[in-house]
Amino acid sequence: MTPHTPVTPVAAPAPDIGPAPGGLRSQGWLAGDDEVAVLHRVALASAGVPVGQQADRPVIGIANSASELNPCNLPLRDLVGPVREGIEAAGGVGAEFPTISLGEDLMKPSAMLYRNLLAIEIEEMIRANPLDGLVILANCDKSVPGALMGAISANIPTILVTGGAKRVTTFRGAPIGTGTALWRLWDERRAGQLDDAGWRELERCLSCGLGACNTMGTASTMAALSEVLGLMVPGSSSIPAGDSRSAAGARRAGEFIVAAVTGGGRRPRDILTPAAFANAVIALNAIGGSTNAVIHLAALAGRAGVEFLLDDIARLGAGVPVLADVEPSGSQLMPDFDAGGGVPSLLREIAGLLDLTAITITARSLGDIVAEARPASGAIRPASSPLRANGAFGVVRGSLAPDGAVIKTSAASEHLLRHRGAAVVFRGYDDMLARVDDPALPVTADTVLVLAGCGPAGVPGMPEWGMIPIPARLVKAGVTDMVRVTDARMSGTSFGTALLHVAPEAAVGGALGLVRDGDMISVDVRAGRLDLEVPEAEIARRRASFSPPPPAHLRGWPALYAQHVMQAPDGCDLDFLRAPTAAHRTFIEPVIGRS
Repeated sequence: MTPHTPVTPVAAPAPDIGPAPGGLRSQGWLAGDDEVAVLHRVALASAGVPVGQQADRPVIGIANSASELNPCNLPLRDLVGPVREGIEAAGGVGAEFPTISLGEDLMKPSAMLYRNLLAIEIEEMIRANPLDGLVILANCDKSVPGALMGAISANIPTILVTGGAKRVTTFRGAPIGTGTALWRLWDERRAGQLDDAGWRELERCLSCGLGACNTMGTASTMAALSEVLGLMVPGSSSIPAGDSRSAAGARRAGEFIVAAVTGGGRRPRDILTPAAFANAVIALNAIGGSTNAVIHLAALAGRAGVEFLLDDIARLGAGVPVLADVEPSGSQLMPDFDAGGGVPSLLREIAGLLDLTAITITARSLGDIVAEARPASGAIRPASSPLRANGAFGVVRGSLAPDGAVIKTSAASEHLLRHRGAAVVFRGYDDMLARVDDPALPVTADTVLVLAGCGPAGVPGMPEWGMIPIPARLVKAGVTDMVRVTDARMSGTSFGTALLHVAPEAAVGGALGLVRDGDMISVDVRAGRLDLEVPEAEIARRRASFSPPPPAHLRGWPALYAQHVMQAPDGCDLDFLRAPTAAHRTFIEPVIGRS
């Protein structure tokens, strides 16, 4: 990996600060001389957030998700100060508050179960408090889309600051990509090719500090796409954790958010247009990003009232070169992507495919940002020499996935993209763990491994169980990939020929739950097909005897989630949080008086 000059956040001048049309939202709480306004000003002053009697300084919320239960997000605690400095330098006042910290390392069954809860928290914290703008501090996987979903619904000016990927260490002389290397070496461990000492050494290597996965996992993918969508300081999404440029980017974010508030515009729904989402889909293909991003983009679009079709993932990506030579699609890591120019340089290579008129939180267009980007290098390939020529994703439909399923073709085996084989079915994660390495399991390299019952409502929470392990007997025989079909997700750091997010899921009566061992399954990704080769009469017989599994949870958030979660093509949002009409997108302000 050749070192390159790291990208620096683009230091564009913030727009002139002036009065916002109609005044500041926070003035409803803070302006005036009655006992209620005095009480509100005293509360903020007591917390070290003096707003003054004039209440003419915008109050900017700093939503901080740093937590010791989430090492991915811990670098954010060092960025609160620079964000606040930027806010104050631009004439605002910052008010920090904690948010749910969604981390993939410890949260079970999945951080995805709590993404929508974070979205509710952000929306309601904005509704209930005197905030004129918002700086989101988020990093790990679901922290970014969850917070953005809430901010879109509240629709006050918002900017995102991420904490970056962790540093790179080496194992057996080679750089270790967090996540991706672990999955590969776990197969070696199961096959008896990695001894106890090597396994312990790997654990020490993986404990390499704070920050997100240093591969193109979901965290790095969602950071990059947030920058493409126009919600970040240009060039900041790929800065590694602990890099001195992070503080400069955070300070710029503070300056930009005050300018957005006082400039009277650039709210999330002003920025998140159909063109912005199309740009994000094109960029997702160009970076070979996480399949999780398909779900998150659908959820963000649903909050913004923008139509988002699953088929557009493949349609818009069809002619997009995959340029990010980063694991798991490529061979390098996120610090190399940053050194190669980051998102601005990547977009420069595909500028002809983008709508460059899209606006950003900085008040500049995407075209302005791309025009200032330096040529891509290193881990960002030129468009003339891509990793792949025609996008990173496939979308399939058919009798097994009437509403669609997704595959990351850039991390799959080309020879398996058209395949026919007999199914071996696992009904849930525990069943899979109990049987996948059984020497008597009737599998060959041509078998299609099916994992059912792990979708949004089924667990609930749609965990990242989709990278079904290759049975140990086959790993020992040299098999490195098989076709896998599931209603679960997989980590953005994962790889292999996995058809994911099958919809409808098994738990709500989808065809996946009707598959039996020995059934023939055919897949043709190029043709967009995934079919169960069972006569319709037999499928009807099986469906007639199907009954949904009883709810695992009778109370609490998991019960509410399972009752209201939508399917993967709709972003796994809760049905009552989507915004299909203008009325649903209306943010009703609270009555401000005595509490």
